[in-house]
Amino acid sequence: MSVTNALAKRLEVTTYREGMVASLVFAGGDVISPLQTRKVGEGDRKSGTTVRAWPDAKYFETVALPMAELTHLLRSKAVLMPGVSVSLLVEKTKQTQSWLYKGGLNDYLSQTLTGEPVIPLFEGEGFADAQSDNFAEGEGAAWCVAFTEDGQPVRESYVNLIPTSAGGTHESGLRDGLFQAVKSFIELHALLPKGVKLLPEDVFARANYVLSTKVLDPQFQGQIKERLNSRDAVRLVSSFVRPALELWLNQHVEYGKKLAELAIRAAQTRQKAGQKVEKRKSSGVAVLPGKLTDCESRDLAHNEVFLVEGDSAGGSAKMGRDKECQAVLPLRGKVLNTWEVDRDRLFANTEIHDISVAIGVDPHGPNDNPDMSGLRYGKVCILSDADVDGSHIQVLLLTLFFRHFPKLIETGHVYVARPPLFRVDAPARGKKPASKAYALDEGELTAILDKLRKEGVREGAWTISRFKGLGEMNAEQLWDTTLNPDTRRLLPIALGAIDFAQTEALITKLMGKGEAAARRELMELHGDAVEVDV
Repeated sequence: MSVTNALAKRLEVTTYREGMVASLVFAGGDVISPLQTRKVGEGDRKSGTTVRAWPDAKYFETVALPMAELTHLLRSKAVLMPGVSVSLLVEKTKQTQSWLYKGGLNDYLSQTLTGEPVIPLFEGEGFADAQSDNFAEGEGAAWCVAFTEDGQPVRESYVNLIPTSAGGTHESGLRDGLFQAVKSFIELHALLPKGVKLLPEDVFARANYVLSTKVLDPQFQGQIKERLNSRDAVRLVSSFVRPALELWLNQHVEYGKKLAELAIRAAQTRQKAGQKVEKRKSSGVAVLPGKLTDCESRDLAHNEVFLVEGDSAGGSAKMGRDKECQAVLPLRGKVLNTWEVDRDRLFANTEIHDISVAIGVDPHGPNDNPDMSGLRYGKVCILSDADVDGSHIQVLLLTLFFRHFPKLIETGHVYVARPPLFRVDAPARGKKPASKAYALDEGELTAILDKLRKEGVREGAWTISRFKGLGEMNAEQLWDTTLNPDTRRLLPIALGAIDFAQTEALITKLMGKGEAAARRELMELHGDAVEVDV
C-alpha cells in the first residue's frame, strides 16, 4: 500500500465500519486531507474499504492498467476464497465481470484443464496446529492436482493469496510430496520394471495443479514477489501432500496403478532418449579431463556441471552433490581473460581446454552454427566464493562463454550459483527446536534476525558465522545452500534488452587490454554506487 501511495499522483482511502465512515486523501505520498469521520449515510456501504489510486505517469511507461493480468489476479482471489464473489467494473466501458467459485480449487482446475484427467482430481489441505514443533500455527497448504496425458499443463501457485508466477520452494515441496507418495506406492506394489529409475520429473511432468500456501514471514525473490524463496516451505508443503496422497492412492489402488503407469512410461521415454543421444556421439569422443567428477545419468535435461573455484571447494562439492545428475569440475586459480584471445589459441590454456571438453561443445562465434549434439549438460553452473575474488572469477568465465560459447548463453544453458555469505544458528525457542538459516547478503541477514526477534529469541542468543569461502563449508552445508535444486539460488544468464553489439562494446570496455582509461572513467562515475566487500 505504501509503494502504491508513493507512485500515485493521488490516493483516496475510505473505510466503512461499525456505523462510521472514515476517509483519508494523499497526493504524491503526503497527506493532503487529514482523517475525517462521519456516520454512515444513505447509499453508503455497511462495511469494507474503498481505495482509489491515480498512477503518476513519470514512474511508469504507461498509466494504462494491464487488464489481462488484473483479470487473472481477481479471478484467482475468487478461486482461493471459495464462496466469495469478486467483480471487475471498467468505468469507461461500463463492462462488468464477476467470479464466484463455490468449489474452490477443484472447481477452477476442472474448468481450466486442457486435457482429460487420467485419474480423478486429487484435492486436499493441511495446516499446522498449535502443537506443531516445526511450523507456526496456521502455516500449510491447500492443493488440487490433476494428471493428464496431453495438452498444455495448468500450473498456478499462490502464497498468502499472492500469485507466484515463477514458482518457488512451495512448488518444490508439492513436487517432492507427489514424487515420494507415487514412488512409495510403486515400491509397495512392486510395479517398477527392471532397469527403470524413477525421477521427480517423471511424476511431475504431466501434473496440473493449483496450490495455495500459507507461510508466516515469507521470503520472496524480487519486488513483485513472483517467486517464493523460503527454504522451510519445501518441508512444509511436502509434509502435508505426501501422506495425504499415499493414503488416497492406497484407498484407490486402480487409480494408483494408472498414475504409476503414466510415471513409468515417462521414465522409460526419458531413458530411451538418453540412450539415443549416447549412441550418436559415442565414436570419437575426446578424453574427458581427469579433474572432472562426472555424473551417472546421461539425460541432458537433468544433468548439470558445476565449475567450482578451487580444489578444496571442489572436494566438498563432490561429497555433497547428487551423483546421479551433478558433475563437478574444479578450477585452479583465476581463468584466463579470453576476450582478446584467438579461438585457435584457446586450447593452449589447460583450464579452458578442460571446460570445453567437459561441456562437449567446441568454441564458436556469434554467427556460427555450432554442433550442439555433443552437449553433455543441460545446466553449466559457475560456482565461486561470495567475495570479490569469486565475483572476478564469475566475470572471467562469463567473458569466456559470451566470447567463445555464445550459443550456450543464447539457448539458456549458463547459470551462476549464489552461495550464502552468512549462517545464523538460533537456539531452541518454545516448541521450536534449534535451527540454522543462511543469508545471501547483509539485507537477508537483517531479515532473519528480525524474524528471530519476533519469535521471542533473546538479543544475541544466536550465533552468526561468516563464510570466507566455499572451502569452509562442509558437504552437507554446500548441498543445503547451493546444490539442492529445491533450496538453492541459481541465476540464469541471458542477454538483456540491449542487443549483441552493445553488449559486446560494453564487455570490451570492461575486459579489453587497451581500455584502462575507459574503465577508470567508469569507476570514477559509478564507483560510489557499489558496496565493495573486501
